[in-house]
Formats: sequence, structure tokens, C-alpha cells
Amino acid sequence: MSFFAVVVGVLALAWGWSVQQMPASLAHPLWIARQEAMYLSGLMSIGLMSLAMYLATRPLWLEGAFGGMDRIYRAHKWAGILGGSFAILHWLVEMSDDILKSTIGRAGRVPKEEAAGLLGSMRGLAEDMGEWGYYLLLALLAITLWRRFPYRPWRFLHRAMPVIYLVLAFHSVLLAPRDYWTQPVGWVLAGLIVAGVHGAMRALRGTIGQARRGRGEILAVAQPAPDIVAVSCRVPAGWMGHQPGQFALVTFDPAEGAHPFTIASADHGDQTIEFRIKALGDHTRQLPVLLRPGQQVDIEGPYGRFELGRINRRVRQFWVAGGIGVTPFLAWLNALQGHPDETPEADLHYCTRDRERDPFVTELRLLCEPLPKVRLHVHGALQGEKLDAATVLQCASAAQAGEVWFCGPRGLAQTLQQGLKNMGRRRMGFHQEAFEMR
Repeated sequence: MSFFAVVVGVLALAWGWSVQQMPASLAHPLWIARQEAMYLSGLMSIGLMSLAMYLATRPLWLEGAFGGMDRIYRAHKWAGILGGSFAILHWLVEMSDDILKSTIGRAGRVPKEEAAGLLGSMRGLAEDMGEWGYYLLLALLAITLWRRFPYRPWRFLHRAMPVIYLVLAFHSVLLAPRDYWTQPVGWVLAGLIVAGVHGAMRALRGTIGQARRGRGEILAVAQPAPDIVAVSCRVPAGWMGHQPGQFALVTFDPAEGAHPFTIASADHGDQTIEFRIKALGDHTRQLPVLLRPGQQVDIEGPYGRFELGRINRRVRQFWVAGGIGVTPFLAWLNALQGHPDETPEADLHYCTRDRERDPFVTELRLLCEPLPKVRLHVHGALQGEKLDAATVLQCASAAQAGEVWFCGPRGLAQTLQQGLKNMGRRRMGFHQEAFEMR
């Protein structure tokens, strides 16, 4: 949230500077306040939406600053939601026109900027287009926040976002005060809109991720459990290799689009990777039936910063996996095979529904056996074994520094983080995957 605080703060300061430069006005203070509230809410709305459109391009140069592409996606999502929220505020301020007319009258209104000829016609068009654009944006925002709305139709509707954004950008450029373009507020706004238009055009042309996307081939499909499918693929030509713990965007069905799946295998230079996919929706439930060896598949990546190479080897390691969140740790353990001396001291906690029937338990034991520094702890919910912060840290002294690497359900992550906070473990870092498609 500090990132958004900086963005909103910069926009607010630029707007505030422009207000200070305004000449004295004879208009009524309430009419002036309404106008500036419209400008500020509109500035925030188009600024955050521009940011959302740019982040949708998956800019690799920002992965380090954000801590991974999963967090860039999260920032993209919340920038869009916040931009839509400011759009609602902008619309409400616009609707306050009638309230002011009925309370203080028309006298003292702020004079409108006059524009003649083509510019005047374009400003009228921008006003009309902006109104419809805001209605469409609010409808899409409502559908996005309605978690029960099916993913596939949501994804189809979401494709309209670049067009809606371009309409609103046109509205903003034409209706922003002309004085803005000679002030910092206009420079900031122009930069954001240029970045947003760049993102919108790439989305419409379908070139996002093109440089890291290629055609691979499915080599094998297995189903180790009723709700798990293992897919082995030959990577595309030009694949740059991956670090243990990274993910790729995989398109098995063009109609369904790309989905992020963690790569469950280490990179051994044999041009193959493996995914372990849990049935969490209609698409993933159908994969065991739909996928066959020899099928073509689009693979884009790798992305992500949940990497074995980023752990701090100077502090105690606590690795926590919940359900299918075990996949990055499978890649980590796979990469450590044959290098026991290079393996860090770590406690790996795996949380599962039923430890007696989970196929990952046997695999984890086999991978940990030649790595004596990695201690495996399995917690089965049906066996009454639930993980909490005290259990994670039971082998660590109160003063010992450490870090937790977590991949699993959000609820478990929140429980562990709160538990660490309650225990006063301020020297305990917490690293977590944060990838959500909506």
C-alpha cells in the first residue's frame, strides 16, 4: 500500500500546486470546491487507471522493485479498483451540480473554459464519451468485485478495458484545464497517460509478453491424485531457463487464455519443465481429459521472485507449504539434489488435508532424505495436525533471526503472520506468493 500512497501523494501534491497558482476568483467557494473536487477525483482516477494499464504489460524491469511479477499483478488489480473508486467519486461530484443549484443558486458558478471550432466540438464529444466510458468502467468494476461471477465471461469482458481506458484518456486530455499542461500536474498526467496508452495499445495488439512467449509441447500427462494433474513439457526454443520457484503463464486452450502455474521442477538444462496443477476451477478440472502428449502449448516466462537463490543463508530458514503451494519447494528440493553441503538449515512444513493419502508426502520424503539439513514436518488436517506460528518456530530460540518462505492459502498466511506478530518475532522475515488472476 505504500506504493499507492506515493502515487496518490504525488498526484495530490501536483494538483495542490496548481490550486495555489490559480488567480483570485469571484465564484462562490462551494462552486470552486466542487470544480476542484472534480479535477482531483478525475486526476486520481485516470492516473491510477493509467498505472493499471501499464502494469498489465508485465514490465520485467519492475520485478525487482515490486518483489515479483505476482506483486505487479496485485498492484495492477488494486490500481484498477482504486481508479474505478475515484471514478465513482468523480461521478458523484458531477451529480452534485443540481444540489448546489437548489441550495445556493446558479450565481457564483465557475466560468467554463471556452473552446471554439474543432476543439469545442472535440470537447463536447469527449464529455459524452467520458460519461459512457465511466458507466462501462463501473459495470466492469462491479463484476470484478463480485467474486461469484464466473472467470471465463469475466475474462472476456475484461478485454474491453483497454478500449474503455482509451475513451477515458481522451476524455481526460480534452477536458483537463488548459493551464495544467504548463504545470507539474499536467506533466505528471501526461506521463501517466502516455504509459497507459502504451499498455492499452499493446493489449489490443496482443503483444504483451510476446518476447518471452513461445510454443512448447506436452511430453507426458499423469494424475497422481484425483484433483492433481502433472504435466511435463518441452520448453519453447529460446527459453532462457528458470530459477527454482519461478512460474510461467501457460495456455493450454486459447479460449481459456493463460494461467500462472509454478514450475515444479528444477532447470537441468534438458529443455523440459513440469507443472503440478490442482483442480481449482472448471478449466483445471478438465485438464486430465483435455491434455495429451504431443499437444502444442504456449508457455510464457519465467516470472517471479520466489527463488531459492534469494533466501538469506545467514539466518534460519522456515519453509511453509499449504496444499498445491508445495510446488515451488519441490523445485527447490529438486535443485538441491546432489548438493547436500550447499543446502541451508531449513525446516519444511507441509500442510495437507490427509497426510496418509497425499502423494506429495512420499515425494517430499524422498527428496529430503539425501538432504539432512532439511527437516520435513507434515501436518494433516484430518489427523488433527494444524500448523501455527508456535509450531513453526518450536525449534528456534527466541533471539534467533530467521525468515519464513510461504506458499499456500491466504488464510493460513494471515494466521502465521499474526502469530509471529503476537510472539514478538520482529526479526522474522516473511516472503509470500501473492498471485491472483482477479
